[in-house]
Amino acid sequence: MAADSAPGPFDFPPDATVRAGSSSQPDGKGRGIGDGNAISLPPLALKRHVAQSNRCLAGLPDRFLDIDASRMALGFYCLSSLDVLGARETRISNVDREAWIDWIWEQQAPGGGFRPGPFATIDQGRSSKASRSELPPRDGSTSTSEPVPEDDTAPGHLIMTYCALLSLAVLRAEFTELNRAGLKRFVSACQGPDGGFSTLALTAYPYADADLRMLYCACVICNLLDDWTCIDTSAAVGFVRKCRTYEGGYAQGPGGEALGGTSYCAIAALDLLGKPPSGKERGQTVRWLMQMQQPDGGFSGRIGKISDACYCFWQVAALEILGAREGTLDADLLASYLASCQHVYGGIGKAPGEMADPYHTYLSLAVLSIAPPSNGDASWKLAPVDPRINGTAETVAWAQSRIPIHR
Repeated sequence: MAADSAPGPFDFPPDATVRAGSSSQPDGKGRGIGDGNAISLPPLALKRHVAQSNRCLAGLPDRFLDIDASRMALGFYCLSSLDVLGARETRISNVDREAWIDWIWEQQAPGGGFRPGPFATIDQGRSSKASRSELPPRDGSTSTSEPVPEDDTAPGHLIMTYCALLSLAVLRAEFTELNRAGLKRFVSACQGPDGGFSTLALTAYPYADADLRMLYCACVICNLLDDWTCIDTSAAVGFVRKCRTYEGGYAQGPGGEALGGTSYCAIAALDLLGKPPSGKERGQTVRWLMQMQQPDGGFSGRIGKISDACYCFWQVAALEILGAREGTLDADLLASYLASCQHVYGGIGKAPGEMADPYHTYLSLAVLSIAPPSNGDASWKLAPVDPRINGTAETVAWAQSRIPIHR
């Protein structure tokens, strides 16, 4: 996901810095999870977060140069932050809205899907030599009758396609330019024989990265298309289950270590596929997710790690999908932790005292929407977020009404 934030001239001054893992309370006494002591929350800095998201849409500082290859995702985080803050209509001008819509459509790849940006090209001379035969079409599907073009040096990217579709929905685009047939062919070509998915079409790029993030994105795309015929759903479910670990979490791939982000991807994907964990498996997963909340209120992504704002979303959203959020976490202590991650100039960092970035800002706001504190003022009331799709309920409804292939 996003790279670690580098120190910069706008860090909190030392006397305002609270390090991750320490008490988030000024008196240093803190509060334990669920101990019943009241927490006094400061207002959520809505105007500053809106301003920061707008600044990042206009241009990012040089410390983000190493993640510029994920420009589509960065745009998604900024636009989605404005959306959950209720500033989509008031803070995105018509000129900027049209410019963003045009830019996103320019990234639609000839073979289907969307690329990360105009710079994302591939040396076809290297990849085509390793190309394997076209994957067989799925039962009942007509979308794979033509292969994804193998002379495409600017191919679609599965994660960036997910980001592009939801970004267009945030901007309330009509999707008249969406190549739906090409999108289905692209998603189908990203699925491997083991049921997992890669970032790029395996028909042309057989060594592309593959893990549960891509499988989740494929499931969301099929949900938005309202068409699952382009993928082997049984194989996809089987791949997710192979990624399950002994403690109830899910790894990036079979045999790996359970991670918060990939556990969310697994749980959301299984729910979209109609095969959510149940019985003993569900109980183990809920217990593992609950154990990730730390004494400071934040959530860690792995056993033995400190809190990180992004994992607050991954773990809590997973609990929400499982119908187990209420009573399993301390929402007030979570809000206190995220309040301490706010940057003085707007935005939210991964931990107290860290620089803000679009990734942690959006995911922090999204989890506060899903699990709002009980004692916050009106500033803590954010737009409802769909935990499975990871967009506001209104934006997801827009996408689901305009993207389906049979509309």
